[in-house]
Amino acid sequence: MLTKLEQVRPADIEKRSFEIITEELGGRVFQPGTEPVIKRCIHTSADFDYADNLVFSGHAVERALEAIRSGASIVTDTQMGRAGINKKRLARYGGEAYCFMSDEDVAETAERNGTTRAAASMDKAAKLYKDRRLIFAIGNAPTALVRLRELVAEGALKPDLIIGVPVGFVNVVQSKEMILELKDTPYIVARGRKGGSNIAACICNALLYMLEV
Repeated sequence: MLTKLEQVRPADIEKRSFEIITEELGGRVFQPGTEPVIKRCIHTSADFDYADNLVFSGHAVERALEAIRSGASIVTDTQMGRAGINKKRLARYGGEAYCFMSDEDVAETAERNGTTRAAASMDKAAKLYKDRRLIFAIGNAPTALVRLRELVAEGALKPDLIIGVPVGFVNVVQSKEMILELKDTPYIVARGRKGGSNIAACICNALLYMLEV
């Protein structure tokens, strides 16, 4: 037997969704500034595990918001992740969204060095660091996170934020734990196997929407 549908105007569906999320979270208290990010991940995935598995470095959200206000750009490891970011809002602050995975020179570099395209695309992104502040949103490739950690250790890159939420089984958990070991790099990491390009994009959008409040 079908239950009665809740009557909600189309314009109010998102608002009602967040009300339901808040109700189901009960009286849980989160680290200051992190609640909008956690709730948007739950809204995107309908998965309440994100209330427990998202890990934020100290002042990660505040530092990311300041970077976006100052014109930081966002680099993703998939075209899907880039597509999901609200680029119009990002552009209001002077930032752009990039994904180099389909670039011919990235494919050539990966083949020449015996790496993945994701890792090679991080090397290309690091060249942008000379000209602008960068946020990395990684939702698919553990090798991108591994290469980011190497670039940070080499002093070739100082990201304003690493969003580490690749999904899957092979080296996913390990690569996320490597980012959690970084001392001076802000991060938002989804511990465990869960994540995805949609989660990476929704975290970026949560930050952008926070600037509009």
